[in-house]
Order: sequence, then C-alpha cells, then structure tokens
Amino acid sequence: MKSSAGRKVFRDFLRSGFCEENILFWMACEDFKQESNVDVIEEKARLIYEDYISILSPREVNIDARVRGIVNRNMVEPTLQTFDEAQIQIYTLMHRDSYPRFINSQRYKTLAQLQDGISAAGSTADSPT
Repeated sequence: MKSSAGRKVFRDFLRSGFCEENILFWMACEDFKQESNVDVIEEKARLIYEDYISILSPREVNIDARVRGIVNRNMVEPTLQTFDEAQIQIYTLMHRDSYPRFINSQRYKTLAQLQDGISAAGSTADSPT
C-alpha cells in the first residue's frame, strides 16, 4: 500500500474481481486525513460518505452494522477520524481476502518477475567487474 505503482497493480486486480471500491475508499481516506481546512473536511467527508458508505452508493464498501453506525454518528460533526473504523475494517478485509488472492495471481507473479529482472540488472550493472 506504500508504493503507488503497487497500489495501481493491486487496484487493477481488484477491478477485475469487482471489488475496486475497497482500495478506492482506502485511498480516499488517506487523502482525507491530510486535509486541514475545516470546511473542506466536511465536504470531503460528505463525498466519501456518499461514494462509499451510503447504502444508495454504487461503490458501497462492505462494512458491518457496528462500524456503519460509528461512521453515521461521526458524520454529525466530521473530523479527520470520521472514517478510521471503516478504513481499518476495509484494510483488514483486503489484507485477509483480496491480497492473498493477488499474491497468488498471474498478474502478481509477472510483476514480481519483472521486478526481479530490474533488480538483477541493476545489481549486475553496479558490480565491480
């Protein structure tokens, strides 16, 4: 999740499995937590809620009723922590379900082979021969 290139490949994998909304929500929360303007915080919180939490959303993430209740209460006065519980739950879902499938996918194996090739080429070029 720390590498933008890795997130892109993982996002493509999630899109193929019809669960791209999970990483989109996680990334939206990460962006949201960087905001400092109170007015913008409220607007971004509303947009994230409408895009990912609302039952009417086409990109609704799969959070349990307890966490949905917490987010609903937090939306009365949004703060940078409004989506923390939901973000943790979605991260955990990706970590336990989507990511293991990604690691075993051909897409990941191809990426790993490419990365190994780049690393090997770099270390060969750097070696004093």
